[in-house]
Amino acid sequence: MASILDEYEDSQNIRQSAQQHSRLSSTNIGITHSGFVNARLEEEKPIFNKQRIDFTPPEKINHLAVCNNQLCMSLGKDTLLRIDLAKPDQPNQTELGRKDDSKVHRLFLDPTGSHLLISLNTSECLYLNRNTQKVRSLSRWRGHLIESVGWNKLLGNETSTGPILVGTSQGIIFEAEISANEGSLFNTNPDQYFRQVHSVEEDGKPAPVCCLEVERGLENKYFIIATTRKRLFQFVGKVAEGSEQQGFSSIFNQNQDLLPSFQEFPVNMGHSEITFYTPKLRTSPKAFAWMMGNGVLYGQLDYVRPDSLLSDVQVWEYTPDIDLNQNKPISIVLTQFHFLLLLHDRVKAICTLNGQVVYEDLFPDKFGSLKKMIKDPVGGLVWIYTERAVFRYHIQRESRDVWQMYMSMNKFDLAKEYCRDRPECMDMVLAKEAEHCFQNKRYLESAMCYAQTQNYFEEIALKFIEAKQEEALKEFLLKKLNNLKPSERTQITLLVTWLAELYLNRLGQLESDGNSIIFKETRDEFRQFLGSSKHRDCLYNNRSTIYDLLASHGNVDDMVYFSVVMQDYERVISHYCQHDEYSAALDVLSKHCDEKLFYKFSPVLMQHIPKNVVDAWIQMGKRLDPKKLIPALMNYSQMGSTQQINETIRYMEFCVYELMVTEEAIHNYLLSLYAKYKPDSLLWYLEQAGTHASEIHYDLKYALRLCAEHGYRQACTQNSVLFQMKVLNALFIMVSQEAICLSLEEYNQHIEELKQEMEEATESAKRIREDIQEMRNKYGVVDSQEKCAACDFPLLNRPFYLFLCGHMFHNDCLLQEVTPHLSAFKQNRLEDLHKKLAATTQSSKSRHRPAPKDEGDTSSLGKATAGTSREQIKSDIDDIVASECVYCGELMIKSIDKPFIDPQKFEEEKSSWL
Repeated sequence: MASILDEYEDSQNIRQSAQQHSRLSSTNIGITHSGFVNARLEEEKPIFNKQRIDFTPPEKINHLAVCNNQLCMSLGKDTLLRIDLAKPDQPNQTELGRKDDSKVHRLFLDPTGSHLLISLNTSECLYLNRNTQKVRSLSRWRGHLIESVGWNKLLGNETSTGPILVGTSQGIIFEAEISANEGSLFNTNPDQYFRQVHSVEEDGKPAPVCCLEVERGLENKYFIIATTRKRLFQFVGKVAEGSEQQGFSSIFNQNQDLLPSFQEFPVNMGHSEITFYTPKLRTSPKAFAWMMGNGVLYGQLDYVRPDSLLSDVQVWEYTPDIDLNQNKPISIVLTQFHFLLLLHDRVKAICTLNGQVVYEDLFPDKFGSLKKMIKDPVGGLVWIYTERAVFRYHIQRESRDVWQMYMSMNKFDLAKEYCRDRPECMDMVLAKEAEHCFQNKRYLESAMCYAQTQNYFEEIALKFIEAKQEEALKEFLLKKLNNLKPSERTQITLLVTWLAELYLNRLGQLESDGNSIIFKETRDEFRQFLGSSKHRDCLYNNRSTIYDLLASHGNVDDMVYFSVVMQDYERVISHYCQHDEYSAALDVLSKHCDEKLFYKFSPVLMQHIPKNVVDAWIQMGKRLDPKKLIPALMNYSQMGSTQQINETIRYMEFCVYELMVTEEAIHNYLLSLYAKYKPDSLLWYLEQAGTHASEIHYDLKYALRLCAEHGYRQACTQNSVLFQMKVLNALFIMVSQEAICLSLEEYNQHIEELKQEMEEATESAKRIREDIQEMRNKYGVVDSQEKCAACDFPLLNRPFYLFLCGHMFHNDCLLQEVTPHLSAFKQNRLEDLHKKLAATTQSSKSRHRPAPKDEGDTSSLGKATAGTSREQIKSDIDDIVASECVYCGELMIKSIDKPFIDPQKFEEEKSSWL
């Protein structure tokens, strides 16, 4: 159980870590203009959190090994304690059974936590399997002091180690394999074989193999790393597919003809240690750190390189307080972004990104000097032990401050990678990257980064304007525009308008410079912007502003394009007509088939391309009303060319003979055209029209007069006969039916009665007009102190009504008094009138704005109509609201029998009084 002193020590360590973290967080940050507020409600826990294990060893701890949650420690002279960390309350104690003076030199535990090798200082080695209590001697290993073991991560399992490498104090590397099975009757040793594969030297002498590591790359390529006190050897080779069980001898044999690849450093501190960082379980290590005399050699592991596994290598020198004569580092452990150095009284954590000490933990003397530091590659915990205590470190959220370091190193992609879940930090990184790009004149990249920050929009825009970087400003505005929400309409309108101006400036500049390629690319980009579906509503609502911008730059082509995008085809057709591009105008008309536009533009088009226009009319068929096209036809048939006349006749014949139009105006017009330009067709038309009244769709009198004017006697004769037949038929009907005569007499009598009623109504109207004229001469005097009869406030501060009875009401007060007494129909009528009045008010405000040139006549007509309508609406409202005094008139009389409280709301009102 932890004592009060231990708890105090832990609290001091946490406080110290927090202070260091605070100092780190404030480094190279500066004051930003970000919109984020980085407020943390509680202090974050330190990255390295130490905990003392509640364990008091019965004897001194000599050595300790941890792997795969299996902890093994050597106690005293002859005791071995094994603890499954998943069941810490069930420790297993085993006696080594040694009667001589041998001591444990090192412990080695494989990645599965199943195989324990116990190296003795008497150059012997013992083996203990996780599932047994029996310690077995490895006879083939006798005579060698084991310093390191390279485990087989690929083939090792709970019963067999597979081929492994063993390094001795004499620089010899052996290959061996251990099996937990009892073996045969004649071979009870667990070691299957033990053969030498290589030897290493320093300065021409054998040197102890401090560390061994075996890693497998792609295509059965193996990398073996062996270190001595100041040398690091690499052995690279391939193992044939399916022959992995035969061991690593072939790899060393491949390197016999060449000197082994190694790195050497001049300083020797008596030992070295290499450690690896593996990001995920059952994956290959990604980085290494080698603790040797010069410092710590740190780098990445690249399994693609053909001859060397090490890449991006650099040396971090020891801090000045580390004296290799008095205070040598004991152990090293590598994490994702730090390596931990163990000294005799403390632990130091150094960041691998900048070499700075970010954490230092001092151990009190009461536990004795620190002996070793080990990292469990499976569990991820770091273990430290002294002769009387065991500690472990939890490493949590190690990458939380890494973004700041990468940011200070201008490695912005990595910085963003490690703060994706912290928007306030991401904003700072983007702002720093944007400023860095701006200072290095990478303006487009700077604009893209600035657009993703919460920095003040005005400041950023001003930076690019002052630097005269319109292209970068455009990119910044585009990115900002895409990030806006649809509800932010004002900001969207501002950016869309600004961007249109920038595009037009750029196009004008490129056109003047004669740069056709970039001009075309920019124009395509601008048109894509104008046709953006995301901002279509904004462009449509502000299309008049965009038109003004396009016109101010004289950009006619893009104006036409924008008109098409906005489906403003009338403007497009007007533009083509003004520039004598009549075929293009007709193409737009034919493509979009808008009948109103056909009626509007057909006159001018018929004047210049009559055949094409008539073809378009015929293609439209019944969707066009021929009567509405007659003004254009009559105008240009009278003053136009022969082609126009012929095309007019062609369309009229299409209407009569193909569409079977029966309107008299169409037939009369065709008759006039035949009489004036095609007399041969006139008689044929009259003949085929028939003699029955239901078959004749033209006016006989008009046809007779027309034929007479042009001297067509035969046609006149035929029309006269038809006309006489029509008159005689009418007379026959009048004479032969007596019932019709009787009906006419009754109608005459009824007409006389109506005349009498009309005379009486006329007299009554005359008297009413006299009364009205008399009423107009009446007036009332309103004193300044008079008050509204409804609200009792001064009358003259708002519009009011004055009744003959003497009651006076504000306009709105009278409306409020009268409305409840009106019928549902009149209430709805009154609401509609108010809406119309509001609409005319808005229309009258808009009339103060300058009207477009092509809409001058229409707008002036609209003014007169709107004015007349407004007065009529006010009169209709007065007829409903102010026809009589609400207190003295019929409305008050009708409301006598109404209860003061609405029966449907009686219970609600009753409960409110309780």
